[in-house]
Amino acid sequence: MSKLLEIIGLSREFGLGDATVRAVDNVSLSLDKGEILGVVGESGSGKSTLARIVMALDKPTSGNILFEGEDIFALTVARLRRFRANFQMVFQDPYGSLDPRHKVSRIIAEPLHLEASAPTGKDRRDRVGALLEEVGLSASDMDKYPHEFSGGQRQRIAIARALITRPKLIVADEATSALDLTVQAQILKLIRDMRDHHGVSVLFITHNIGVVDEICDNVAVMQAGKLVENGPVRQVLDAPREAYTQRLLSAEPTLERIGRRKRHAGEPPPT
Repeated sequence: MSKLLEIIGLSREFGLGDATVRAVDNVSLSLDKGEILGVVGESGSGKSTLARIVMALDKPTSGNILFEGEDIFALTVARLRRFRANFQMVFQDPYGSLDPRHKVSRIIAEPLHLEASAPTGKDRRDRVGALLEEVGLSASDMDKYPHEFSGGQRQRIAIARALITRPKLIVADEATSALDLTVQAQILKLIRDMRDHHGVSVLFITHNIGVVDEICDNVAVMQAGKLVENGPVRQVLDAPREAYTQRLLSAEPTLERIGRRKRHAGEPPPT
């Protein structure tokens, strides 16, 4: 598969009084077209800083971000603005990420200003309505306000907004952590369906390694700004090399993963 995103030697330093903190420390990763890559780690591991830099919401101290071979931080301001239609973000808080003053139609259509020839009028409403239907809501919901929806429904609206420009990459930053387990499972299925239907790649940022187990093709484990382990999900989660990865796994075991490990060891699966 061809590389959609390449993160090369990325570092980000912040001044903290007289000290310097390296939130991201020489991280290199790549993401293929159509891949879901999980970046997992505890709070303070640097994963959200990494996400912000990929989205060009922050600049690295050193290193490069290549999107389809182009260094996004070498682009002019005008070109980067147009380039942003290729990558969109879904945030953690489905309550705070939607402007309560606006109807859903305006919220979802907001990123369309990034397109060189954005649809208007009926074409715009048709595009919004089609996406609402696709994420499991109704086209008529576009005339409602965010407070009329549950948390899970709001996150569906946020996903529709992320898809409106037909991006090649979605960065999901803790996109399910504020949801209960049942709704979380529904949103994870929706993200997989969006990947399968649209071919969109997903950089999935999470502290929950159980979520990575459910949705991701590959996983990168971060600790204190460093990339400590990465590879295919089954390889990393079933036979982790690093003690930190093992600790994350032991904190959130699942029956399915426990069953795989026991079968690998010749033990019967759990009943």
